[in-house]
Amino acid sequence: MLQNSYKAMYRPNFYESTCLRCNETVYQVDRVGPLKDFTFFHSGCFKCAICGTKLTLKTYYNNQHRQEDKEVYCNSHVPKIGPGHLDGSSVGIRSALNVPKSTNFVNEQIRGPGRGELRRRKFLKRYKMLTILSFFFQGLNVRTHVNGNSHSPPYGERHSSPQHYSPNHYQNNHESSPSYQYGRFDASALHIAHALKQTELQKSYKMNREKPIDCYLDRDEQRRLEMRHRKEEDDLYRKFQRQREEEEKRIRDEIRDEWEKELERLTNRFEREMQMKRKRDDQNILTLRHQQEREDLEKNMTLRRDKKKESLTRKMLEHERAATAALVEKQSHEMLELINEKRSEYMQAESLYLDHNDGYTEELQPYPSHAPAPAPPALSKFQVYNDPVEFANVDQIAISVAQEDQKSFTDLVRQLVGRCGSDIEKARTIFRWITVKNLNTMSFDDNLRGDTPMGLLRGIKNGTESYHVLFKRLCSYAGLHCVVIKGYSKSAGYQPGVRFEDNRFRNSWNAVYVAGAWRFVQCNWGARHLVNAKDVPKAGNKTKSDSLRYEYDDHYFLTDPKEFIYEFFPLQSEWQLLKNPITLQEFEELPFVRSLFFRYGLYFSDPNTKAVMYTDSTGAATVRIAMPAHMQGTLIFHYNLKFYDSDGDSFDGVSLKRFVMQSVVGNMVAFRVHAPCSGAFLLDIFANAVTPKEYLTGEPMKFKSVCKFKICCEDLQTVMVPLPDCASGEWGPTKATRLFGLVPITHQDALVFAGRELEIQFRMSRQLTDFMATLHKNGVEEKRLSKFVSHSVSDDIVTFNISFPEEGQYGLDIYTREMVLDSAGEKHLLTHCCKYLINSSKRN
Repeated sequence: MLQNSYKAMYRPNFYESTCLRCNETVYQVDRVGPLKDFTFFHSGCFKCAICGTKLTLKTYYNNQHRQEDKEVYCNSHVPKIGPGHLDGSSVGIRSALNVPKSTNFVNEQIRGPGRGELRRRKFLKRYKMLTILSFFFQGLNVRTHVNGNSHSPPYGERHSSPQHYSPNHYQNNHESSPSYQYGRFDASALHIAHALKQTELQKSYKMNREKPIDCYLDRDEQRRLEMRHRKEEDDLYRKFQRQREEEEKRIRDEIRDEWEKELERLTNRFEREMQMKRKRDDQNILTLRHQQEREDLEKNMTLRRDKKKESLTRKMLEHERAATAALVEKQSHEMLELINEKRSEYMQAESLYLDHNDGYTEELQPYPSHAPAPAPPALSKFQVYNDPVEFANVDQIAISVAQEDQKSFTDLVRQLVGRCGSDIEKARTIFRWITVKNLNTMSFDDNLRGDTPMGLLRGIKNGTESYHVLFKRLCSYAGLHCVVIKGYSKSAGYQPGVRFEDNRFRNSWNAVYVAGAWRFVQCNWGARHLVNAKDVPKAGNKTKSDSLRYEYDDHYFLTDPKEFIYEFFPLQSEWQLLKNPITLQEFEELPFVRSLFFRYGLYFSDPNTKAVMYTDSTGAATVRIAMPAHMQGTLIFHYNLKFYDSDGDSFDGVSLKRFVMQSVVGNMVAFRVHAPCSGAFLLDIFANAVTPKEYLTGEPMKFKSVCKFKICCEDLQTVMVPLPDCASGEWGPTKATRLFGLVPITHQDALVFAGRELEIQFRMSRQLTDFMATLHKNGVEEKRLSKFVSHSVSDDIVTFNISFPEEGQYGLDIYTREMVLDSAGEKHLLTHCCKYLINSSKRN
């Protein structure tokens, strides 16, 4: 039984919010917000109200003039606050500017210790801030009441630059007034604290734009450290080679000794038996037998040698991987120490961070010099970035760099992150370089030296270095904290219900510290490659125009912990990065989902949905999956059912698919399984996002698995009959409405109860033609039922009339196609539209 806290963590957010723009329901997976005054938007509706420019949480603005205006705007069209003027009603701001000065350039209440250009720049920046705040509060009608009747000069008489400040100026105006109160920028200035708090609530994650590493760390200095590391690595590889040679020699010697002993035993026995045989025929038979025994012995000894060598190689490889990982851990620490030292030295004299407005700033939170402790991230991936297109330029850098080979990690990482200003962009280019490089399919020369371009990846070739160790190594060269996490994964070969009792499903992955938190990266699972065969070059004819699509899975870059835990379970619970970590048993019980499940925004409406679902006494079990509103018009689901312990997919000659009823109601798709017999079954659910135009072509579609379930029927007390042999897919008219614009008039549900006659009507929202309907019943040929169904079209109403020859359960398939011709001037293929399950009885 799962704990209550565990259930609550995975329970979907059931409260429904409304999009301010379209007034439709906003679900959690497609939600932007809450914003100011707790408003919400669909991600597709989150655009400027004036020009329609797509906005993000980093680029939207609110109207500061009118609180009742909850719309969002871009920077160009947000209603501007007027200049206003400074008078006695806004003394709270003016008083802060009127503090006596000890010099012409320094305000004693905001100056820090020390002098120099850096302090002067900080003062100029803060002075700008005060000027902006004065206009901001004036526009918001913020008033500060103080004792006395102090007055500020009108806006036109304000001094606009620091050089106009004069101690005498303020002394003449205010020093003689005992009631004057100099402004303070601290917690007591509530008029400022409140406005700043409101501004903070509207802020989203902002990427720290850091200067390139070339500004504070000389390339040659970093390369010298790399060369020292490479020497250590060379020594380690030579040690591996010596150990392998020694172990292989030991095995050869053992096998040779065993061979000689066994051969001597066979020979002695053969000689004794030969002495006892007098007849030549007997001696010939004995000789042949001896030769056969010797050949068998040789084969057995060869097999034993190969098995020993295989076992030895496996054990040594595990040892070498551990040693390599330990070395990379040490070297990464040293590289980070060097980078942090140089960064710290640079920051003492210069600002490290870029500011889009006026050059450089040092007001942003610096990247930590030491790796923080693991903790759940405060911001979700969606809050950090909600569209991979944001990294289009960064991704292109990684793709371009991957086309060439570099001789050092220093050169490689400098090329990757040289134009990246934020820690996220740095991690992104490294992630994309690994996914583009496709290390699993690379070919290496047998004699690979460490000082060659491909020698950088010799650990991949030798199997001593994984994607995850390489990612960690490259992150250290970019100044990023990264760890390799070990644990279990629901990887290839895993099925729902399998227990993690051995090392079969051991795996490793990364967590990198970016965007102010530890975030998961799985480079190996993120690598997806698709080559267009007709564009594949022949050997020796590779050109720059070769067409290769670099596909990858963005889900495995900065994956949210609540999604990552469905597939990966770390051995150390703190690296779940969850507020309430789960146990290994709870991990096993989680539904077996794939990345596509989260990419489509799917979720389980029932928090009790588990990897293993048990049927009731009738053999029935239902799996329900919810989808976001914006995906309802494009998502198509499919399924497959087979026996759990075999590839069998039929029972008594009937496909197991006919024992599953798939239906869609609103945003919910349900798969109701009726087990035909007791036992275990595997339900595999697939999905694909297609537009109505793509579906209506009638061309085959590719479906990918989104989740799997083990269906267990322990006790079946009811004999189940299969559904009528209709076209595969969902039951009910929802598909007709979604893809064909056919709106049901008479029957909105998939299951229909009828008498001996039935009329089903639809209204066409667009022109369709060539309707066709087929009737199916178990045990009856389709041709015999064709005369019992007909249809007619009147204006935009299409009517199907069915007369059932006998009582029973029927399936009705409906087909149609678009009236418009395809690009070749031909009619579209006749396409399945929808189907109904009909129970006919005189009593209905």
